[in-house]
Amino acid sequence: MFQTVFKKLSRLLVTKAAFFLPEPRRIAIERRHRGREQLGKLRRADCTIVSYGKSGRTWLRVMLSRIYQTKYSLSTRSLLSFDNFHRKNAAIPRVFFTHDNYVRDYTGHADVKSDYADRKVVLMVRNPADVAVSQFFQWKHRMKSNKIDLLGFPQRDDELNIFDFVMGAEAGLPRIIDFMNVWARDIDELPDFLMVRYEDLRQDPEQAMGQLLEFMGTPATAEEIRDAVEFGSVDNMRKMEQKGSFWLSGGRMKPRDKANPESFKVRRAKVGGYLDYFDDAQAKEIHTLLRDRLSSVFGYCPPPAGGDAGAEEAIASA
Repeated sequence: MFQTVFKKLSRLLVTKAAFFLPEPRRIAIERRHRGREQLGKLRRADCTIVSYGKSGRTWLRVMLSRIYQTKYSLSTRSLLSFDNFHRKNAAIPRVFFTHDNYVRDYTGHADVKSDYADRKVVLMVRNPADVAVSQFFQWKHRMKSNKIDLLGFPQRDDELNIFDFVMGAEAGLPRIIDFMNVWARDIDELPDFLMVRYEDLRQDPEQAMGQLLEFMGTPATAEEIRDAVEFGSVDNMRKMEQKGSFWLSGGRMKPRDKANPESFKVRRAKVGGYLDYFDDAQAKEIHTLLRDRLSSVFGYCPPPAGGDAGAEEAIASA
């Protein structure tokens, strides 16, 4: 708790000190400050879980939290967050969750290996089209104005429709693909590395969680994993969000508007769900962009141009 308060106070002081500076300079200072904070956690972490925003990290965090809560008799009112569980029991690793937004703002490194090569790293990925659609609803209904500025997202008064947002360079597919490709280039330079695909986690969560926990050095029994998967089911997570079950974890598990299902942190969790929002011509543009620009290392293979039949199966099983 003290560390959280100190971090927020530190950020507030930096923000206040930079208040009268031009906006680009103010944002650069805050991003660098956050980068220094995150680099410190990266160096102290026993394991770092990296993902682009809206790739399923909260679901993974809930299941990991449940494993450690059950195994070590911890409160269920908070989620795993860096060293909060480690401070209660040293057998639990310090786990740094990051979207890799700011570290390079501080270090100045353009690659991944310079900052992560000597770390135990899990990269969680999801089909970029599903990520972009989920980001649209995050931006439209949940994202705070200062975070929009900090991340360089479009202003909400731009009235972008979902397709223009998804195809836009500011926050859509091009940006997500660039992020993933930076990691793809350096995967072979990361000796202690595991990639977890959201689609694989959906298809066989118990197997994927078992592999992840082994990698983290904290294996669990089949019963513990099964319990965590059931606890992290979409229906149960929606109920917990509605009730505010994780009230000690701040706003990350609270709906912005209980009357609007699109404002919930847990929305649909559907593989290939992006296709529900676009016509055939738009889906074709999305698939062409993925096929032309995304590294093949992730295994996301769009369906053949001109059709979307079997798209979910093609993406999930590639």
